[in-house]
Amino acid sequence: MRIAFRMISAAGFASLMLGMAVGTSAASDVIGHVYVNDNTAGGNTIAGFDRHADGSLTPIAGSPFGAGGQGAGVIIGSQGSLQVSGDGRYLLAADAGSSQLSVLRIRPDGALSAVAGSPVSSGGYQPISIAVHGSLVYVANEGNKTIGTGSNYTGFRLTPTGRLLPIPGSTVALPNTANPGDILFNSTGTNLIGVEVGTTDPSTFLIDSFVVLRDGRLTPAAGSPFAAQAAGPFGSEFSPVDPTRLYVSNAHGGAGNGSVSAFDVARSGGLSSIGTSPYPDGQTAPCWVEISHDGAYLFTVNTGSTSVSSYHVNADGSLTYASTTAFKSGGGIRPFDARLDPSGAYLYVVDAALDAVSGFAVNGGSLSELSGSPFALPVGATPFGVVAI
Repeated sequence: MRIAFRMISAAGFASLMLGMAVGTSAASDVIGHVYVNDNTAGGNTIAGFDRHADGSLTPIAGSPFGAGGQGAGVIIGSQGSLQVSGDGRYLLAADAGSSQLSVLRIRPDGALSAVAGSPVSSGGYQPISIAVHGSLVYVANEGNKTIGTGSNYTGFRLTPTGRLLPIPGSTVALPNTANPGDILFNSTGTNLIGVEVGTTDPSTFLIDSFVVLRDGRLTPAAGSPFAAQAAGPFGSEFSPVDPTRLYVSNAHGGAGNGSVSAFDVARSGGLSSIGTSPYPDGQTAPCWVEISHDGAYLFTVNTGSTSVSSYHVNADGSLTYASTTAFKSGGGIRPFDARLDPSGAYLYVVDAALDAVSGFAVNGGSLSELSGSPFALPVGATPFGVVAI
């Protein structure tokens, strides 16, 4: 019995040590996190994933995390409904169903917890995009078309404790035809852009451009809003290495007529076209834009074609089409918002029809989908925003 006991104990000890080794290896393999705004009907949630060295994703313990506000429970097309604060401590989420903004603390293990005072009113109806620079936060509110009100841009200050405080006099009203798709700061925080996707009327395809004042309020650039270069301006991105260069996808040109526009943005907020902009990609409905951290490549998610196109960003800011990569899940999955991880080695794309996140390895302007992709989101998600840290 004694021998048997020692043998069992040895086996148990070996098993325990193996389990500890595997657990340690798995833990050490986590190099970051990915979060998705689930936009869940009723109580909104945020899905959290551990991001591994090979780009794969596994759910964080406790995910999904309650956001505090309510999701819309229906698919919403916009870019940037989820953002990370400049200091990396907080996650800011648009609660489209309750017209609120939530702030969640990012814990060392990636888990999320709501901060005191969250959520707060977004200052309009159905917030769909958030811009963050330092402590300054702006939200684009879609508005209520039934009553014809609430479409605007509204500003807040984020305190060190994670509270969002409205900036008096910061709200900029938008027309009922605006249908905003994105709002964003340039890298210096001196300019802010808002994109009006518009309706079927070409006069509603607009780009709003503002100079950011010291007190956080906005002053429109002379000539703003500016006419977009094609139908349905949608996703947008400033170059991460040049705050004067802006890129806007054009989503509503029809089958095979997708394009991306390139603009120079003056300090005063004025927009001027770069080269022969807009630059076609031959795809349908390019909606979301992401630029490599070195500013060398631009990726646009073509929702209608179920693909991602890449461009080389030339020295003068113009674009040269490079390639298009299809999703291995096939057509009809409705790929939405996209983000690169901090290293730039992986691109993550929200799939609104599959309720999943697709992951791609990035090599310059070339993409290859990861073997385990797509990664499932929680049941009930109707996602429309993603960040990677």
